[in-house]
Amino acid sequence: MNTFKKIALLTAALIATLPLSAKPKIRIIATGGTIAGISTTSASSAYTAGQVGIQTLLDAVPQILDLADVTGEQLVNIGSQDMNDEVWLKLAKRVNQILNEEDYDGVVITHGTDTMEETAYFLNLTVKSDKPVILAGSMRPSNAIGADGPANLYNAVAAAISPACKGLGVLCCMNNQLLDAKTVIKTHTIDCDTFEGGPSGIIGYIFNGQAHILQTPNNKHTEDSVFDVSHLDKLPKVGIVYGYANASPLPMKAFVDAHFDGIVLAGVGDGNFYKDVFDVAVKAQKQGIQIVRSSRCPTGPTCLNSEVDDSKHHFVASLDLNPQKARVLLMLALTKTHDWEEIQKFFMEY
Repeated sequence: MNTFKKIALLTAALIATLPLSAKPKIRIIATGGTIAGISTTSASSAYTAGQVGIQTLLDAVPQILDLADVTGEQLVNIGSQDMNDEVWLKLAKRVNQILNEEDYDGVVITHGTDTMEETAYFLNLTVKSDKPVILAGSMRPSNAIGADGPANLYNAVAAAISPACKGLGVLCCMNNQLLDAKTVIKTHTIDCDTFEGGPSGIIGYIFNGQAHILQTPNNKHTEDSVFDVSHLDKLPKVGIVYGYANASPLPMKAFVDAHFDGIVLAGVGDGNFYKDVFDVAVKAQKQGIQIVRSSRCPTGPTCLNSEVDDSKHHFVASLDLNPQKARVLLMLALTKTHDWEEIQKFFMEY
């Protein structure tokens, strides 16, 4: 046998012993929502959320197996209007386990759109990994004409395997767009193009199975977050009171009487209170119930010590967070401290 043939045979034998390039490992956690919904009529708006399981969702998008080694599990199967603290804690712990103990490269979470932005922000503060965590859902049920769920799920897996999405915190993937957990907001009740990124815009987009990133978040999240839920079995009780002309103080009083730990005001304008509500809020703060001022306005900050003297009353201004996300941060902040100044710092950083 000549030298060249021996080299060729040795090279072939060596290649045969090398492992094949493995696809990224992605775990999909299903929680229900419209993406798992079933319509009983021709109108896609008439449906029941959380009806089909994870395997049905995977079977509808066989192309994702070209992208990654994808497996799934069913955490819950509910409409996201029924999302609650118990599920949030269970979900955060499971995501951390998958990413830090089970050697997955990323996690995709299928979720209803009603409270997707709140779950995304909660995970953004409690996941302890820089690996991609992507939430995906749909505005049309799984059997509707033009169902958007399969495309959103495919794009979410594409984002989860992308090195460009590593270290960006938790993202939502809807309608070909990638949105940051802190700024994403649902803006339309029924349109597929419902999610927006607020004044800062979208983080990026998915095209032809590739993630394209336009900007990176500048707030603390995931690995840089001080919040740890690994040993928690419940969260502090925080409610939201909506502001309006001639507002009744009764909702605020109800939270006080129920011994809530914190109250977020979805105030008018720059987080302003109606006078009767303001008086209850001052008393509540003196009783140890933390008050956070936010705004019912869809965009714009709730400014610290502007129209309201927050320092005088020990109120916290939510700054860039809308009421529902301010509630999430306040719940987690109260697991660390009851000092209003320290809580205000959290709102500045996260």
